[in-house]
Amino acid sequence: MGKNILFLPPLRPSRGQAGNRSLRMFYVYAIQSEKDGRIYVGMTKDIEIRLKEHNSGKTRSTKRYMPWRLIYKEACNDRVQARKREKYFKSGIGKKTLKEIYRMKAS
Repeated sequence: MGKNILFLPPLRPSRGQAGNRSLRMFYVYAIQSEKDGRIYVGMTKDIEIRLKEHNSGKTRSTKRYMPWRLIYKEACNDRVQARKREKYFKSGIGKKTLKEIYRMKAS
């Protein structure tokens, strides 16, 4: 994984969560195509495995733009929270935010 990855820790746990937090943790991530620079946003429980899937052509929507590199990841306490963040980053303003974060981190 690259040097210019921004990682945000999870927000505080929601009420009533019990047990091992790491088993319930979800991540929102952004990857960038090294082929044409496009950004893909998704969510997963295991970023390393998911990135390998993207780079091995197992994901139909990303296989034509391989290779991919991780540029952003954010930990979320549960699937609902991760889905909200994923939807935000897939929006126009969210993609703009990702590009700005990446530019600041890269400089």
